[in-house]
Amino acid sequence: MNAPASECLFCKIARKEIPAALVYEDDTLLAFKDIFPQAPVHVLIIPKAHCEGLGDLTTETAAAAARIPQVAAQLARDLGVMTGGWRLLNNCGPDSGQTVFHLHFHLLGGKALGGRLCQ
Repeated sequence: MNAPASECLFCKIARKEIPAALVYEDDTLLAFKDIFPQAPVHVLIIPKAHCEGLGDLTTETAAAAARIPQVAAQLARDLGVMTGGWRLLNNCGPDSGQTVFHLHFHLLGGKALGGRLCQ
């Protein structure tokens, strides 16, 4: 099934056991560049505490997740995509395309993304 927090890729990044190109960090959230970008700007925003997805929120992870849109907007400004537009999305579960089972949101921008989200 899904990896425990001790083996979770994003938990390892949050603990600095695996390097990542960080673009934001505070006490509860971390943002880093996606290693397989789907747009010129593709950043992942995660709570540092492990949570598999939106259906598994705890009080701690819900409080962190509630701040993600605000952090995403600041990153969109900082990364130069605020004016042209950007997308913030979450995949929840295997049928959605989630491959790392640690809650994360994708911030995408830097090109026209179009209206379709699936093929």
